[in-house]
Amino acid sequence: MRDEGSSTVEFTLVSVLLLGLFLAVLQLGFVLHTRNVLVASAQEGARYGANADRGTADARERTREVVSTALSTSVADRMRYEAEQVVRDGVVTVEVTVRGPLPLVFLPAGPLSLTVRGHALEEAR
Repeated sequence: MRDEGSSTVEFTLVSVLLLGLFLAVLQLGFVLHTRNVLVASAQEGARYGANADRGTADARERTREVVSTALSTSVADRMRYEAEQVVRDGVVTVEVTVRGPLPLVFLPAGPLSLTVRGHALEEAR
């Protein structure tokens, strides 16, 4: 049996598998980076809104500004920002929630969304 051309076929088959694995890892990296940025932005917005002279509207706006700076304005525009004062165990906190679509670049997976929250203790006014 002749083996001529078999290395080309093997290279093609292995390359397709490696490329798929590489793209999946790259996609996972994009999702984790976006999630981490959104968590940090929600925390920053909550801390900003919890200051003595600030409110929940300030927290929402600050969160949006941080997302816009860290990722992009188009990503920031696709997200939904909510901020509210929440009482937990008798302590007033400012909680910021960011919801939006997952950044799926390589994998078509439908309408998957991401929700993150950040909170900070409300300072006395």
